[in-house]
Amino acid sequence: MSDLALLTIENAIATVTLNRPDARNALSPELLEALLARFDELAQRADANVCIIRGAGKAFCAGMDLKRILDDATAIANLLKSIAELTLKVRTLPIPVIAQVHGAAIGGGCGLTCVCDFAITHAEAKIGYPEVDLGVCPAVVAPWLILRVGAGQARRILLQGGTLSGARAYELGLVTQLTPADELENTVMSLAERLAKAGPGAISATKTWLNQLEGGETLAQQVRQGAIISAEVASSTEAQERLRAAFSR
Repeated sequence: MSDLALLTIENAIATVTLNRPDARNALSPELLEALLARFDELAQRADANVCIIRGAGKAFCAGMDLKRILDDATAIANLLKSIAELTLKVRTLPIPVIAQVHGAAIGGGCGLTCVCDFAITHAEAKIGYPEVDLGVCPAVVAPWLILRVGAGQARRILLQGGTLSGARAYELGLVTQLTPADELENTVMSLAERLAKAGPGAISATKTWLNQLEGGETLAQQVRQGAIISAEVASSTEAQERLRAAFSR
């Protein structure tokens, strides 16, 4: 199996690591394929009671690998479909999921943060959705952001574009906890150890019920429709011109 996404399990704590540090863990087709496989594997495991998602290197996840979607409508559609499916797999995992957000969580990376049950970061992190600045529509991540911060706040964040500091992201509710950068790993592990001690059956039933209460299949349909909308916009002349300009700077 690809080493672009790593899965380890120790003391009932699973860790999924995005392992593309040279590209700040940008979501390429290959990385997404590896992540989907890892979460399929994890969903079948009985030896994990909690999952941590982290990024290797200097960033959690720089978002969609935009260089891979220049002038290729099919690649765009497939990439966004994979991002949508990844968020759904993470959300429906029957164990709690914690995002360990260091460095940066941008675009799809921020979407991955929002879909986790818990997200812990540090004040200096760079977090947000700059899609509209590049002529791209953040439709895939919009449903998850609305669930996290509410419709009004999500509207302001997505239409405004740009990025936020980890401290501001915490104030807005994008992440669930703030900790000093040098204590991030210990803070995440402390929460994971506590969650791992809960009754697995109770946790699974609670997560399943919460997922139903927040929309269930209707929400899944919205996320998948978001991938279609995002793909249409990203394939447009406006988006492609803005992306080429961004890469030529």
